[in-house]
Amino acid sequence: MKTIQFREAIAEAMSEEMRRDESIYLMGEEVAEYNGAYKASKGMLDEFGPRRVIDTPISELGFAGVGVGSAMNGNRPIIEFMTFNFALVGIDQIINNAAKIRQMSGGQFDCPIVFRGPTASAGQLAATHSQAFESWYANCPGLKVVVPSNPKDAKGLLKSAIRDNDPVIFMESEQMYGDKGEVPEGEYTIPLGVAEIKREGKDVTIVSFGKIIKEAYKAAEELEKEGIECEIIDLRTVKPMDTEAILRSVKKTNRLVILEEAWPFGNVATEITYQVQQKAFDYLDAPIAKINTADTPAPYSPVLLEEWLPNHEDVIRAVKKVMYK
Repeated sequence: MKTIQFREAIAEAMSEEMRRDESIYLMGEEVAEYNGAYKASKGMLDEFGPRRVIDTPISELGFAGVGVGSAMNGNRPIIEFMTFNFALVGIDQIINNAAKIRQMSGGQFDCPIVFRGPTASAGQLAATHSQAFESWYANCPGLKVVVPSNPKDAKGLLKSAIRDNDPVIFMESEQMYGDKGEVPEGEYTIPLGVAEIKREGKDVTIVSFGKIIKEAYKAAEELEKEGIECEIIDLRTVKPMDTEAILRSVKKTNRLVILEEAWPFGNVATEITYQVQQKAFDYLDAPIAKINTADTPAPYSPVLLEEWLPNHEDVIRAVKKVMYK
């Protein structure tokens, strides 16, 4: 194993796959000359040249469409959005073309494309740059949605996403690019659609994904001091969702808390809640608790932002509530 930053894991995954397959290229704003807005493509222009690491104008709709068209013609593009907030400008290409072309062409065209970039909040970036759209994309048939929380998972999942023959939404975080973690030295991939138990426990299941899962880890450490053992599941892939992993854990702990950085109405936690009450209702010893942001646009004020975001204290309160403590 070696210890690298999240951004280095992303760069390694892309570079290894581009060495393996010449049909793969990276395109987006500042990915080439500037080495990526978050330095997640550092050194790639030098290695692969300007035909495969391509800087674009600020034109998300345009370069998303170029990517979709080239994927239909045998390439495997990686399209980087500086943040998924900006993907709203190009969302027509993602939803109406990438996600639907296989069905609408009667199977004549695949669309092996990865749309990647950071999601959710990243400090005081205000309302229009602090949004989490995982549930939006997961709601659309034809898209796969991946949200890793650490360097090892990011590298293995991104390699699988690049090799996938369907469009994949790969969502990172500006606040995770500097995170360090152990990554295997050799070749490896992590299959899409498989969750992982990050911490074993017997008293309550906590399901989360992405950077906000760190708050679950903090809560679990505190709760352990009080004799409460939390089992933490990292979804890793939002769609397809590993519902069976969640159900197995809930059948063991009989309690469920879901932590997600997203607005509360109709999100990923809502779907998990439905699946569990539908398939494991008799195993539940308490109502399911879900923890989300406030139901408002993200505030700019640091005091209000801290209140808006879920944190480990929210998790502790939710766990104690489902345990009737």
